[in-house]
Amino acid sequence: MMQSKTLIVTALATVMVLSSVSLVLGSASAHGVQAQLQSRFVRIENEQFSTQTLNTGETLTVTGQLHSLVTQPLRGWLSLFSDSANAGNRWEFLTRDPPGNIINIPPGQVIPYSITVRALEPGSYHVHTQLNIEHIGPGLGPGQTVVVSGPTILKPIPYGNIVYQCILIGAGLGITFATRPWQVI
Repeated sequence: MMQSKTLIVTALATVMVLSSVSLVLGSASAHGVQAQLQSRFVRIENEQFSTQTLNTGETLTVTGQLHSLVTQPLRGWLSLFSDSANAGNRWEFLTRDPPGNIINIPPGQVIPYSITVRALEPGSYHVHTQLNIEHIGPGLGPGQTVVVSGPTILKPIPYGNIVYQCILIGAGLGITFATRPWQVI
């Protein structure tokens, strides 16, 4: 009986000491990017930023190279990933090179790229080139911190697009409910 009480008290004291140590040591923090910065299929190399500071309305150009590491052709699309404390519409895409939404990446090739965006909201952003590879997922370039100052630029909301999407969603739901009444219940 005495040994079990001693064991319980020792275990409780150990938990309390370890909890105190974790508070004293503090915690580490990062900017929230997952460990999979680089894809195993395409490496983003020589990522360069035209500037580190700009005002809203000014442009930022990110350049680099996509280096295919596989022996089969891939398809993907380029974008920017920006991590910050504020959420919203931060960037307006102006140009992409190679042009178009979907790009083909030949096996073993190196493709230069360029993305130009306009800053819409002030803030401090950690910006990465993001390459989304079809059927595989995203990969990120090394990234850099970019500081944007100035007033927020509001873009008009395309209400016509929203109405069109609502009509399509409503029609799809109507067809689903009309043709599968047993799944609605």
